[in-house]
Amino acid sequence: MTNPTVSALIERSNRLGADPKNTNYAGGNTSAKGTETDPVTGDDVELMWVKGSGGDLGTLQEKGLAVLRVDRLRALQNVYPGVDREDEMVAAFDYTLFGKGGAAPSIDTAMHGLVDAAHVDHLHPDAGIAIATAADGERLTTEIFGRRVVWVPWRRPGFQLGLDIAAIKAENPDAVGCILGGHGITAWGGTSDEAEKNSLWIIETAAAYIAEHSKPEPFGTVIAGYETLPEKERRAKAAALAPALRAVASADRPMVGHFTDSDVVLDFLSRSEHPRLAALGTSCPDHFLRTKVKPLVVDLPATATIDEVLERLPELHEQYRADYVAYYERHATDDSPAMRGADPLIILVPGVGMFSYGKDKQTARVAGEFYVNAINVMRGAEGLSHYAPIDEAEKFRIEYWTLEEAKLQRMPKPKPLATRIALVTGAASGIGKAIARRLAAEGACVAIADLDIEKARAAASEIGNADVAVGIAADVSNEQAVKAAIDETLLAFGGLDIVVNNAGLSLSKSLLETTERDWDLQHDVMAKGSFLVSKNAARVLIDQKLGGDIVYISSKNSVFAGPNNIAYSATKADQAHQVRLLAAELGEHGIKVNGINPDGVVRGSGIFASGWGANRAKTYGIPEEDLGKFYAQRTILKREVVPENVANAVFVLCTADLDHTTGLHIPVDAGVAAAFLR
Repeated sequence: MTNPTVSALIERSNRLGADPKNTNYAGGNTSAKGTETDPVTGDDVELMWVKGSGGDLGTLQEKGLAVLRVDRLRALQNVYPGVDREDEMVAAFDYTLFGKGGAAPSIDTAMHGLVDAAHVDHLHPDAGIAIATAADGERLTTEIFGRRVVWVPWRRPGFQLGLDIAAIKAENPDAVGCILGGHGITAWGGTSDEAEKNSLWIIETAAAYIAEHSKPEPFGTVIAGYETLPEKERRAKAAALAPALRAVASADRPMVGHFTDSDVVLDFLSRSEHPRLAALGTSCPDHFLRTKVKPLVVDLPATATIDEVLERLPELHEQYRADYVAYYERHATDDSPAMRGADPLIILVPGVGMFSYGKDKQTARVAGEFYVNAINVMRGAEGLSHYAPIDEAEKFRIEYWTLEEAKLQRMPKPKPLATRIALVTGAASGIGKAIARRLAAEGACVAIADLDIEKARAAASEIGNADVAVGIAADVSNEQAVKAAIDETLLAFGGLDIVVNNAGLSLSKSLLETTERDWDLQHDVMAKGSFLVSKNAARVLIDQKLGGDIVYISSKNSVFAGPNNIAYSATKADQAHQVRLLAAELGEHGIKVNGINPDGVVRGSGIFASGWGANRAKTYGIPEEDLGKFYAQRTILKREVVPENVANAVFVLCTADLDHTTGLHIPVDAGVAAAFLR
């Protein structure tokens, strides 16, 4: 049975973490102290439950808590070797743990354990950080809160910060919390409700003071030419720039992107002070660990053409990398971790919005959310005073902290298709849906394109949330619709790496029964459709400079001549030769083009369900429900081909194991001798 103290802590944490005005995603931590029986001695022992390393307050569960003995934790004060050996204390926390399991203690554990309060909250609210990063934050703290909230000068998170806060609470009995310079807030209480109430009072009081006392235009006046573009125009421009921006963010290692055109971002970029403030970078450690110390800002007006931006980008990228290398070299010591990469994680484009980047979509999205937090912080600080983040040397000490490096090294090995973004056509059912599901399971972000948008969205929701899969409309026979689908993919995930031409239909008719309309329909969807998708996708793949994969789901019918199938088989042969032609043309850009030749896939197939199956069964003189078995018996292996078999082949083609393979057609037909490739 869960301890009531723990239940109250989880509930408080979830409430606080659910509202972004209280803290950012995965930011901050909460704790509670109480007693339990020691199973060894039978005596009551005082324990502390505290959010462990990683995790998110809004979704915190009991398994995400570290459980420590308060007496042993506080005894560490007797062996604390000082700030020069701060990192050793995190390892020492392990010797204070109670029982088995639970999360690993975080660097903030001392802040909770050393403070003489039963319940402690440490949060990163925008309003609180605005006070914490104001040039005269100490004066503002006293003016806003009186003696109820105390200023704590910047100190890197750790054991000494815990000692500082504990001393301040002891010296200020009327205080309910403190503002941590450059960082955030900490509040406490004798009960869980009291701690939560005090946290919210600090946040709401700070926000109200900023609203009442801020100067009218903290970011300066709007610059002529930097005004926000109309929505349709800015999203079109964002999609056009996305491949080149991803190339900038991925020079060291491939990244997934996220696009934000919120009013907060667009207003900031339209104002005269945005270049100065962006150059100062973020301050709260949670912010800059995910956004890098500063963004790359495109220093051109919103009225600049796409070509002008593309022409300017290489120079801006080169300067950003040089600045980052210089930053690293200014502060690195012999024992600093190696530089992790010099590319930006945040790219700001006036009039258009922000692209943020990360190892996956969630990381990229959260990085963007953190930069929005940083903009809010800058607005608050500038409105009351001047924004004064912690200095560069302190940022470096945290960014390249050995503890942060150890956390990165503990991260699980990425999946085979991590950082790759796929577009699968005809993916709301059958083979396409199986391919999308397999690619997502292997780490890719997937855009599920289908003529039926509702079915596409339903298929996407089955696979995962919007950080994993999105459903989009796509009529592959229409070039504008194809371009729109690719643009939507770029805005969803920042780029494109894998394209699967799977959309198709089939009309099983003899030569004399096949009409001109039948012929045109088959060729429009598969031959022309594959051409249009490949053409528009290839532009993106080339501009990204990351290579890529184009896969055609052709058919054994591309080489096998069967009766009553003239239009379908002819268009599949067209697709098969497109594979060879594009492999020869796109290879210089590192783009591989390959095909899959399945036998008839009956299970889950939209084609077979729409009448094709009945016609093929009639051709072979068998019941429609036996069609799959019939196909299996005519193969060498006597096995029915199912959608997952095709998905397996697509996955393998897109892995590093076949990174030297292009122009290949892989039969997935259980062995049809007449369809052997020659």
